[in-house]
Amino acid sequence: MNGKSARKAYIFAILAVLFWSTSPTAFKLGLKFQDTYQLLTGASLASLLVLGIILIIQGKMGQLRMLGLKDLGFSALMGLLNPVAYYLILFKAYTLLPAQVAQPLNMVWPLVLVLISIPILGHRIGWKSIGAMLVSFTGVILISYQGGAAGHDAGNRLGIFLALSTSILWAFYFIYNSKDKRDPVVRLFLNFLFASVYLLIGGWLRGECLPPSTEGWLTAIYVGIFEMGITFVLWLLAMQYASATDRISNLVYVAPFLNLVIVNIVLDESIYKTTVFGLILLISGIVIQNMKGKHAQKP
Repeated sequence: MNGKSARKAYIFAILAVLFWSTSPTAFKLGLKFQDTYQLLTGASLASLLVLGIILIIQGKMGQLRMLGLKDLGFSALMGLLNPVAYYLILFKAYTLLPAQVAQPLNMVWPLVLVLISIPILGHRIGWKSIGAMLVSFTGVILISYQGGAAGHDAGNRLGIFLALSTSILWAFYFIYNSKDKRDPVVRLFLNFLFASVYLLIGGWLRGECLPPSTEGWLTAIYVGIFEMGITFVLWLLAMQYASATDRISNLVYVAPFLNLVIVNIVLDESIYKTTVFGLILLISGIVIQNMKGKHAQKP
């Protein structure tokens, strides 16, 4: 890539990685002031507003009028999958696990994607992929061990199950969403539009859905903007300006290590050695799985 495009690609990617690395801490802080449903509802509304503003700035609002019932129906289903089901389960995992454990377990989805692509897409799996998955799953075991604490707490075991299950949801979301050829920001906006409707109706039925305090709203808005909304657009821009996308994509694996620093400072979590070594193995396996003989060039 040329110098100017390279700088833009790396700036957008670094900003996205920095924002994503703060998300686990934001989740834990947000869940101190509200339950999982209230946090997701507030974040979904904030993300919807931000994505709507981005569409207006980009001049893409007119694309919404061109959508048919089939497009809207697909978005209605995808919005139910992500953000509703995905984040409700993920936030519940964060109520049960330390942030340093929940976040890396949530990163297993590239491996799950490989596994479910075999029956769904008819992909074949080679020995390199098998070896890479073994390396990563060894890391998962170490992370789940939590310095020896996991086996003694039923809540921990449930949290581990929930965090890993989000990877399955995300892998299915990735597969079906990749078939959608609409503009990705339009697509995400519609996901959050339908999700916000679902959450508000569900909240009305359960008697409460919105953050109950100023602190709750502030954390929900932060999550909605920097985990779900603008950060996604920054990452898209990084991919657009990058000529070799794998060079940029690998930056995302810096986020979980930055997360360890942030949760240690802000949440005062003592970092387990098993988390560090497990994270190294987990990411190594994912990188090996995605490794190509040469840099992937944009067409």
